[in-house]
Amino acid sequence: MSSGFPGGAPDFYASGGIGGRSVAMNNNPQFPYRSQMPGILVDPSSQIVQRRPDLIGKRSLAEFQAQHQQQQQQQQQQQQQQQPGLGLLLRSVKPRMYQHASPISPLSPVDFSASISPEFPSVSAGRYGLPLLQQLRPQPIALGNNVMAPRTANLSTVTYSNFPQNRGALQESEPESEKKIMNRLQELEKQLLDDDDVDEEGDAVSVVTHSEWSEAIQNLIIPSQKPISPSSSSSSTSSIASAVPICPKQSAHEAASAISEGMLDAAMESLTRLTQVANARGNSEQRLAAYMASALKSRLSAAENPPPVAELYSKDHIMATQMLYDMSPCFKLGFMAANLAILETTSSEQSAAKFHVLDFDIGQGGQYVNLVHALGARQNGKHTSLKITTIADPSNGGTDERLKVGEDLSQLAERLCISLKFKVVTHKIHELSRESLGCESDEVLVVNLAFKLYKMPDESVTTENPRDELLRRVKSLQPRVVTVVEQEMNANTAPFLTRVNEACAYYGALLDSLDSTVSRDRSERVQVEECLGRKLANSVACEGRDRVERCEVFGKWRARMGMAGFEPRPMSQHIADSMRSRVNSHQRGNPGFTVKEETGGICFGWNGRTLTVASAWR
Repeated sequence: MSSGFPGGAPDFYASGGIGGRSVAMNNNPQFPYRSQMPGILVDPSSQIVQRRPDLIGKRSLAEFQAQHQQQQQQQQQQQQQQQPGLGLLLRSVKPRMYQHASPISPLSPVDFSASISPEFPSVSAGRYGLPLLQQLRPQPIALGNNVMAPRTANLSTVTYSNFPQNRGALQESEPESEKKIMNRLQELEKQLLDDDDVDEEGDAVSVVTHSEWSEAIQNLIIPSQKPISPSSSSSSTSSIASAVPICPKQSAHEAASAISEGMLDAAMESLTRLTQVANARGNSEQRLAAYMASALKSRLSAAENPPPVAELYSKDHIMATQMLYDMSPCFKLGFMAANLAILETTSSEQSAAKFHVLDFDIGQGGQYVNLVHALGARQNGKHTSLKITTIADPSNGGTDERLKVGEDLSQLAERLCISLKFKVVTHKIHELSRESLGCESDEVLVVNLAFKLYKMPDESVTTENPRDELLRRVKSLQPRVVTVVEQEMNANTAPFLTRVNEACAYYGALLDSLDSTVSRDRSERVQVEECLGRKLANSVACEGRDRVERCEVFGKWRARMGMAGFEPRPMSQHIADSMRSRVNSHQRGNPGFTVKEETGGICFGWNGRTLTVASAWR
């Protein structure tokens, strides 16, 4: 509504909201509304900025109303002379007797006083909110000194720092006349009373209650919420919550944080949000949410949701792990890099035609199928003798499966004119020696530790420290080269919350990479991802000896190898280039897989996240 004078609503907000209105009124030394309602302010004396001798003292109510009526008549005459059409829009308001100082409403002049009371009543912002905001308030109201009116319906908690000083500074601005002030108040009253609707109510008495005035002022200060369609409170709440996207990794972090702090109720709330987006058959993010939710439930209540421990030694899990090595380029390329490091070492030796490989986790022998093919390709008419010795854990058995792997490798080697001897031994770590392994003096010994060390306990689990003991024992065998391939994840000595974040990042990238290489309808992929779910749950939910999954980052492996007496044998540029060419040919336009060299090792990853690292030592 435009009134033609600077006291309208736009000037109200241009002057700084409540602060601007108070300044304009206090700049007028003749303003008569200086009394205040008792009990509104906590300390009335604290609201006096400075006593001014030119202020008018208290007057009787009759004098006050007489002067106000005279001022209104003068204003109407002046406005009709300046704008003849304006008088038609004014409402005829019958005068009434007020028991308060303001002629407009029963509200105390506290609204026009030197500052705003911290006990300003809490009011509803629903009655006049939307129409007033559409007309008057395009943006939040600045109250000075970078203080913004809070978006809450309760003003009792609002604090205004240095507000009297700000008002004092603003009082030095150009003063307004009393007529402009009255015009401003009348304009505000017309908007509050919806004076645009001029009809048969012209003779009605204007009545503004204390709550109505407070609601209007509240709407000027605080933006109203967008109207919500009528529905039950539960449905409205759910619709608002469903509009907010749920981030699985953030929900998992919040749940883990609550669990670590013992806040079970908060943990259950976060788990509920996480399960809302969980889907073991959905995209990679949904599948990660499903596996992580199961892991956190096991962590929260191991009795109701036992975490996987014995399952990690089952035949199905071992088979699924071998499928993972075949499906994922990051694991497969790690084995290839280890094979190339072995071939480079043996080719530089005069006795390269005869060498011995010691393996601690041969699995299905896929790595050695590639090695045998590579040896057959480089023979050049020379006879090559290969001996493979694999260590079987006597507590787990599995000797028969390893012997079957040996038979398959022997048949392949025979076709390629390679002499192959395969042997399975069940020695404990402290029993390992060149004699017990049958090492000959004229053969080159090579030790392969691909994806073996991460499953062995270290000093944080037991003082025996089998992890470092194995490395020292291998060093005593005096091998020509030791190859190490491990997953890049800080999940060994890291605290629970860190392991959760690491698992989210690592398994999230791994699941995403599988989408680009394996069709979802393959049954093998389902088995592989169930295997990953067990590995994730064990890493997150278990502690002590029950936690089998104890991956470390490459930097920590370097430190362990150094403490065991090994020196790095950097991977050659030929190996790095060969791995890159294989990745490029495998990607077929998919740039997700990456190969990079790092301090002597070769890192294989997906979209910037390193998943496996291959390295060689001597």
